[in-house]
Amino acid sequence: MLVIDNLTVRVAGRVLLDSASARIPAGARVGLVGRNGAGKTTLFNAIAGDIAPEHGDIQVPRRWRIGRLAQEAPGGPESLLAIVLKAGTERTQLLAEAEIADDPHRIAEIQSRLADIGAHMAPARAAAILSGLGFSTADQRRACAEFSGGWRMRVALAAALFAEPDLLLLDEPTNYLDLEGTLWLQDHLARYARTMIVISHDRDLLDNAVGYILSLESCKLALHRGGYSAFERQRRERQALDLKLAKKQEARRKHLQSFVDRFRAKATKARQAQSRLKMLAKLEPIASLVTEDVRPIEIPAPEKVLSPPIVAMDQVSVGYAPGQPVLSRLTLRIDNDDRIALLGANGNGKSTLVKLIAGRLAPFQGIIVRADKLRVGYFAQHQLDELDAKASAYDHVRTLMPDAPETNVRARVGAIGFSGASADTKVESLSGGEKARLLLGLATFGGVHIAIFDEPTNHLDIDSRAALIEAINDYPGAVILVSHDRHLLEACADRLWLVQNDRVTPFDGDLDDYRRLVLTERDEQGSGRREHRRKSDRAQARRLAAEKRAETAPLRRRVSLAEADIARLAAQLEKIDAALAQGDLFAREPAKAAALAKARTDTAAALAMAEEEWLAASAAIEGA
Repeated sequence: MLVIDNLTVRVAGRVLLDSASARIPAGARVGLVGRNGAGKTTLFNAIAGDIAPEHGDIQVPRRWRIGRLAQEAPGGPESLLAIVLKAGTERTQLLAEAEIADDPHRIAEIQSRLADIGAHMAPARAAAILSGLGFSTADQRRACAEFSGGWRMRVALAAALFAEPDLLLLDEPTNYLDLEGTLWLQDHLARYARTMIVISHDRDLLDNAVGYILSLESCKLALHRGGYSAFERQRRERQALDLKLAKKQEARRKHLQSFVDRFRAKATKARQAQSRLKMLAKLEPIASLVTEDVRPIEIPAPEKVLSPPIVAMDQVSVGYAPGQPVLSRLTLRIDNDDRIALLGANGNGKSTLVKLIAGRLAPFQGIIVRADKLRVGYFAQHQLDELDAKASAYDHVRTLMPDAPETNVRARVGAIGFSGASADTKVESLSGGEKARLLLGLATFGGVHIAIFDEPTNHLDIDSRAALIEAINDYPGAVILVSHDRHLLEACADRLWLVQNDRVTPFDGDLDDYRRLVLTERDEQGSGRREHRRKSDRAQARRLAAEKRAETAPLRRRVSLAEADIARLAAQLEKIDAALAQGDLFAREPAKAAALAKARTDTAAALAMAEEEWLAASAAIEGA
């Protein structure tokens, strides 16, 4: 068991963990969640022994090996397979000793131990992990230095998984993966046999790969059984209960205080007044709920709706070097309200396709027609480095509004999510999530007809991702999504395009079908047991999947919209209830109190209607 006992950690004068405690059972797979900057990585550093706590301690079983995803990407002339195999330190040491050992007894011990740890199967296991993370058999023999930083971080992840430590610590392992790698990793972690703690904002991974959620809130730790959805439900129930208890306690406190105020000066009642003062002192306040509300994300609607199709391609080929197309024979159409997710492993051409749609690449051949006055917004992670580090959010917006009044510019900066002093904070001082929010605002500035998002969630926490989902669903224009976040794709996409083998084709199926396809293919590649499938069976499966998706797509869209409405209205209701909970509001501001009461009635009615819509759509899906 991993025991965290009364732990206090301070970094740069700021307390990140304050008398925090948790007990994690051996063999538990745990998801560590909390807002960006809450101290999750700091907790990992403390567990690994990289930093010393101010108070308290962490008890790790003596023989446990702690493994962690390397912070720096590996490099050098060694092959990927060799680097991963080196992560098995005991195997490496035993094989080296076996080369020089001459004592027959020691040689027997070495060979026995090698057999116990499955050393002779290690190359096949390492190759299977690399294959699952997207490396072909040929790639695995190439030197690590030949790959980019993102791909080398995948090698570091493969090494951590191959080592199979007793305690595996993974910090945002999906950040460098595509959807295909994320699906494989989720399946792999769900079967991890030892203790694991993973920091992630990927709801799908936290729902399917872990059995516990360790939450870090207000510098405290709390362990919850189940996945993230169960944790979120428990948290809402706890917040509602705490709010009720706080209201009851406040009423009790006011009653006691009223008695004290009335009779403190009377000699006959002085003893009773003192008794009630003691009761007041013993009333421990309910722990206040620190709700760090996430500012909504806004994607401005285009001023004018264009005649469809807004983009049409006919037999288009595109690439970077003449005569070497990355994608060929593209015949595609995009309409005003399309929600399209691009599937396919990294390197197959997803980014090339979105650059073609955005007008950043010209076709080699074929015809591409864009609607007149079409405006395209393009967000890509690499653009974070293109922001001016010395400029503020206000400076970036002012560049786009050179002649606008100061108040208009400030209002626009606030709408993006930077109000008050944060509007003048330099980009170099912003967090990754704040930079992503700024780039989202700049990419869609002024209202675009097509919003292209290439991995928009890498630096966003779970609540910010929920805000992005709501913004996309509220946005009336077309959306093109490239993301490894399956929850985002399921909530926002109505159509799936598969980018593979230099073609782009509609995928007949949903993300569950695609997950099964990916896991099957990668398992076959890793084991070398690819089986022949008959064309008739595949065609029939595609037809059935197409019929199923066509039947349920509108219903899934209704469910997503209803869920977004429920979340929005529930948040509004909580804020109204918090305002009405002020006991003196009706006496102090009766007009405001009456308006809030009416708003609560209207909001509750709207919430009930949204829940009925969700139930109806869900029942229709089950019936289908």
